[in-house]
Amino acid sequence: MKESEVRQRAFAMPLTSPAYPMGPYRFVNREFLVITYRTDPRKLRELVPEPLQIDEPLVKFEFIRMPDSTGFGDYTESGQVIPVAFQGRKGGYSHCMFLDDHPPIAGGRELWGFPKKLAKPTLHAEIDTLVGTLDYGPVRIATGTMGYKHKVADHDAVKASLEGPNFLLKIVPHVDGTPRICELVEYELLDVDLKGAWTGPAALTLFSHALAPLAELPVLEIVSGSHIIADLTLGLGKVVHDYLA
Repeated sequence: MKESEVRQRAFAMPLTSPAYPMGPYRFVNREFLVITYRTDPRKLRELVPEPLQIDEPLVKFEFIRMPDSTGFGDYTESGQVIPVAFQGRKGGYSHCMFLDDHPPIAGGRELWGFPKKLAKPTLHAEIDTLVGTLDYGPVRIATGTMGYKHKVADHDAVKASLEGPNFLLKIVPHVDGTPRICELVEYELLDVDLKGAWTGPAALTLFSHALAPLAELPVLEIVSGSHIIADLTLGLGKVVHDYLA
């Protein structure tokens, strides 16, 4: 294989059989359970990298079912997103993410810098309750519940929140282990077709784990619960801050 062919084909690894296809990445009937809670502001400040800023000590814990996603297939994801501000614009910073499918783990980390690790999340309706769980190996580390479709949410507000900016810390090490890339990446969700959004009573329990430290951001007060179903496209990102410059 000539050098020119390597450069032409080198968008993902392995070179001759990439773990994921080229985008765009469209998601159909993506279902969210989002539980927003108040946490310890000191611990939150310790985990959010500058130049991102925190207005309130809030965390959004998300359970997401993705039954139909271009190139990635059928999978479930869970994790913590922290509301932040960057240069006066409000958005969300992805602190940690856990999912059960290799292509979006590889693609998410390599392309955008999503902080993804392998685990076993679930999201399903159990009689009158929407239930989200997250297991790391055999250990339960999160359980979230919400009353099923108790009240219709503000459509415009939910759609605006989905379309807002999102931020990631992308780290790619050099061969000697030092950071070769260390950047703040911004991305957006595009072509959002909001099919439904509801609110209801919600609860969230987090458990300590050495390799999945969700409980470092303790649940002090539940602020809200949201259930969302939408079609959307995951847009590619742009670098907004280079830590190595």
